[in-house]
Amino acid sequence: MTMIFGIPLQAFLGQLLVGLINGSFYAMLSLGLAIIFGMLRVINFAHGAQYMLGAFVGYLLLTNLGIGYWPALILAPLIVGISGMIVERLFLSRLYDLDHLYGLLFTFGLALVIEGTFRYYYGVSGQAYTPPPALTGAVNLGFMFLPVYRGWAVLASLVICLGTWLAIEKTKLGSYLRAATENPTLVQAFGVNVPLLLTLTYGIGAGLAGLAGIMAAPVYQVSPLMGSNLIIIVFAVVVVGGMGSILGAIVTGYMLGLAEGLTKVFYPEASNIVIFVIMAIVLLVRPAGLFGKDA
Repeated sequence: MTMIFGIPLQAFLGQLLVGLINGSFYAMLSLGLAIIFGMLRVINFAHGAQYMLGAFVGYLLLTNLGIGYWPALILAPLIVGISGMIVERLFLSRLYDLDHLYGLLFTFGLALVIEGTFRYYYGVSGQAYTPPPALTGAVNLGFMFLPVYRGWAVLASLVICLGTWLAIEKTKLGSYLRAATENPTLVQAFGVNVPLLLTLTYGIGAGLAGLAGIMAAPVYQVSPLMGSNLIIIVFAVVVVGGMGSILGAIVTGYMLGLAEGLTKVFYPEASNIVIFVIMAIVLLVRPAGLFGKDA
């Protein structure tokens, strides 16, 4: 049997795969958080609830309306994104001129309301969400069996993250978004509807959380607690990558997912805290984060 560092190769690669899958969802969620903070300067504590909402929308579309995975993959992030845009227009837009703490407190309260509502109707037990037949089964790679759905989740996450980064960094809309955060008065003077841009930004961030939720649903059970269990880790990822850094959120999400997976191989007891240990070390060495800009 092939061994790596005294560990069977299959077990080693299996934990790397688990880390990569977790990292895929960390990256997508961190990306949404980084977009919202980078553009709106809002610490969106409701992000975990929006992730859970995406999973539940997919589950409810399937169980109540018979809408399968592929249509729900489009509908769920749209529904979560539109709900986020409504929240931004009605509530968050009134807080931009106040201290950032007010936005954090509002989104924290919103998360409690959403989570509490679903806990009331569904309890805390998980609901199964079956992947489509095309993504069931596993592929024999010779040294291990790769579950098809998990492989799809990793590849789809990479495409979504890179596509979002390119859209923000390389397109005219992305340049408007970035300019609106630096000097909204000047951008508005050129005829750009800045309030609409900010609403779209929050909707895109919330939609990314919803998309991560429905993609995660077949891997993890759909539960009202799935977002609250993940949001602290995602905040740690964003801090390590650099608050507001789009590229930092993506790279750090995958990197810390892999670090978590490797820790489960060599020292399982520390796997639940390794991300926070890395965060503490990074903040000591580089307070702005790996990809953040020093003040």
